[in-house]
Amino acid sequence: MKYSLATLALFASATSMMWADTLTDSETSSATTDFAKQYNPIHTEAISLGVTPDARGGAMGDVGAATEPDENSQYWNPAKYAFAYSRGGIAVNYTPWLRKIVSDINLAYVSGYWKFGYYDNQALSASLRYFSLGEVTVIDYKTQSEVAVINPMEMMLDLGYSRQLSENFSMGVVMRYIHSKMVYSDSDNEPANTWAADLAAYYTAYPQVGYSECQWSWGANISNVGGKISYDGGATASFLPCNLRLGTSFTFPLDDYNLMSLNFDANKLLVPTYPQSYQFTDENGLDNEAFENAKREYYDMSGIKGLFKSFSDAPGGGKEEFHEINWGFGLEYTYDRRFFLRAGYHHENEYKGNRKYFTFGGGVVLNVFHIDAGYVLSTAQQSALDQTLRVSLGFDLEGLRDLVGVGRRR
Repeated sequence: MKYSLATLALFASATSMMWADTLTDSETSSATTDFAKQYNPIHTEAISLGVTPDARGGAMGDVGAATEPDENSQYWNPAKYAFAYSRGGIAVNYTPWLRKIVSDINLAYVSGYWKFGYYDNQALSASLRYFSLGEVTVIDYKTQSEVAVINPMEMMLDLGYSRQLSENFSMGVVMRYIHSKMVYSDSDNEPANTWAADLAAYYTAYPQVGYSECQWSWGANISNVGGKISYDGGATASFLPCNLRLGTSFTFPLDDYNLMSLNFDANKLLVPTYPQSYQFTDENGLDNEAFENAKREYYDMSGIKGLFKSFSDAPGGGKEEFHEINWGFGLEYTYDRRFFLRAGYHHENEYKGNRKYFTFGGGVVLNVFHIDAGYVLSTAQQSALDQTLRVSLGFDLEGLRDLVGVGRRR
């Protein structure tokens, strides 16, 4: 027997809810058939790599490629660390995930950095992600008997380096170890381990608009580039959620104490599309041999080859490739660099996942630490993401060091 219960359960629940959101009782069977043909999300494993870990980015429509650097930039764009205002920081983040479906799925994320070099133009960073799916009961569907109770989980450990290459431009690289225990461990299944890398770039400038100095930044991050992941010793392997993120951020002062930033990100999974049976069906019916060959080629394809193939392999052509791009827009209002209000919107095409939601949140800076919260309000009925709450607690390591130093001098 083979079980990948956690992944299957998440996909099944999300799929059923997206069907409920998209189709109504009044629609005809032909419309239903047409939707089923076009509904073609990208399939990956290590799904928690795509879950937004922090409250700030999560409150702005899942945006962060070019926003102001903070402790959680490791996920959004590690190249930003080289331009961070503080010399070091660390953040602890917690998300009770998919609360409308189950009560024990949680994401914990710790991320931090430290700048060094003569001009503090370099930074080392690290993060740890732990995604727990609670207890899952394994059932033998032939006998309807309980086989075992397991605790599926995923863990990712990152180490990164970033450096300013000019007054306005920086780049960063991250190496990631991935451990995924998503299956029932019998003789045919085992936890999966693999490696991946991120490559990121960040550009920021300070244009003069009228009498005000503004900040305009651009960011890019190709994440999770590397091997595939297998739960059966390499007999079959699935793609990681390799992703291209592009973003821009424009910050302008309203007056001496008030700032406003406009932020936008676009994402595309760099993963090939799974073959569909209708691609190999004509007036003579399904060509099983061609279909099986296409599936075999899909599973044998390397992660790097799949990255390049992902730009031109959608069955629906350019229109479907465009559908694979999801985007987010976020606003951040700042008062005196101490109080923050945030809002945003995230959009994903209904045929590629249908994640559509508004986000809200805020934060406050208290001496050397800050607290942030973010909330998701879905626009799709019965969405699994609705009412998701994120909480983040960040610490300014340079400020803490100064406080300790002052105490020692006294």
